[in-house]
Amino acid sequence: MSGRLYGVGVGPGDPELVTVKTARLIAEADVVAYHSARHGRSIARRIAAPYLREGQVEEPLVYPVTTETTGHPGGYQGALDDFYADCAARLAEHLDAGRTVVVLSEGDPLFYGSYMHLHKRLAPHYPTEVVPGVTSLSAASAAAGLPLVERDEVLTVLPGTLPADELARRLRDTDAAAVLKLGRTFPKVRQALDDAGRLADAHYVERAASDAERVLPLGEVDPADVPYMSLALLTSPAGTSFTAPAPARPDGEGSVAVVGLGPAGRPWLTPEAQDALAAATDLVGYGPYVDRVPPNARQRRHVSGNRVEADRARHALKLARDGARVAVVSSGDPGVFAMATAVLEVADEEEFADVPVRVVPGLTAAQAVASRAGAPLGHDFCVLSLSDILKPWEAVARRITAAAEADLVMAFYNPSSSRRKWQLPAARDLLLEHRSPDTPVVIGRDVGGPEESVTVTTLGDLDPERVDMRCLLIVGSSATRVTDRGVVYTPRRYP
Repeated sequence: MSGRLYGVGVGPGDPELVTVKTARLIAEADVVAYHSARHGRSIARRIAAPYLREGQVEEPLVYPVTTETTGHPGGYQGALDDFYADCAARLAEHLDAGRTVVVLSEGDPLFYGSYMHLHKRLAPHYPTEVVPGVTSLSAASAAAGLPLVERDEVLTVLPGTLPADELARRLRDTDAAAVLKLGRTFPKVRQALDDAGRLADAHYVERAASDAERVLPLGEVDPADVPYMSLALLTSPAGTSFTAPAPARPDGEGSVAVVGLGPAGRPWLTPEAQDALAAATDLVGYGPYVDRVPPNARQRRHVSGNRVEADRARHALKLARDGARVAVVSSGDPGVFAMATAVLEVADEEEFADVPVRVVPGLTAAQAVASRAGAPLGHDFCVLSLSDILKPWEAVARRITAAAEADLVMAFYNPSSSRRKWQLPAARDLLLEHRSPDTPVVIGRDVGGPEESVTVTTLGDLDPERVDMRCLLIVGSSATRVTDRGVVYTPRRYP
């Protein structure tokens, strides 16, 4: 079995710009090949050096000529053609022996790279993969801190070896350009830019992404100091003509967004909620909910306890009145037993009349638990809280009875806590006056979180001791069914 050939781009000069894949392939290779001039130094090998290991075979591919003349009967091109054929034959011996061969290429292997001449000769005969690399063009743009092109602008890449009049014509007709292969061609390239009327806009970048990197206006460059590893840039006209205003500060009109975080974790967060959180200057909320939002050093966090909703709302509105963009965070949906009502109640006061408030919905706990069980909320349903802290138990009991008589599926929030143990047994007893003991019941706990559990039982077998404040209960109607696979659903057609 033959070996495998990889042409890998090692980027423009900085070893940290080598891709993860290229670094891995270099380290795993049996043979590492690279080009060099006759002095033996290889820029590609220097870049790859941190990723080489002991015991690898190195194949230096030394050019017979670079810029000098040659006595080869085929001239300069003939000498290079023979050279690439010889290199391909040397690498083929390794491939025939089953060895993995990695050929290093500065920048990208197929962007003015010597690797392409080996690729054309070897890829038709051996398994081959090309791994792209950061180009000198990309590195130069980054070094200059200027965008190459934007919107519908056109970028033209030119070799400096083109005739001067051709260079000038193409530079005149494009939005942005990069001229590579400078060195001895620099005076001609400079003249072409001048003839095209674009010299004043051109930048010169030398040895981008290396310790010897140099960036300056092209018109200031001494032609005697220009190496081959340099290029000329004409960057985006829109980018260079744009005068950036100072970034807007959050001292203008403030606002409040009451944001639903969903039941747990980023996968349950809507894009609108993510955007509201990202735009906020201040986060306000109950401590465990604020903790669910990743820290951001530019944001202030205002944490409070669970039973001070009105105070929390007032604090958020005052911040917004002073110019802050406030996100009041709430678990699930902020409009379902959560912070939206508290904020809107306080916002109705005269002092906050000019503060914009919006509610950003979230996935509710009832929806999350229902999705894990199947589709128990597939028909008419109601949502109730068993907590009697903010309303009397008599009101809770009347509503349970009314919903049970109406044969609605019921989702129960706040079913039990360490200080409220009797309400759930009482609710079960009220339901059993109108529902069969076989009525399906879904108990969802910490859905979406690390301790998630979903239990399907019946109303007759419901054990209140298995339920705590982190649970939500769904009690089915007379039409709710449980399949042999344990899936719970309520048909959309009522019998």
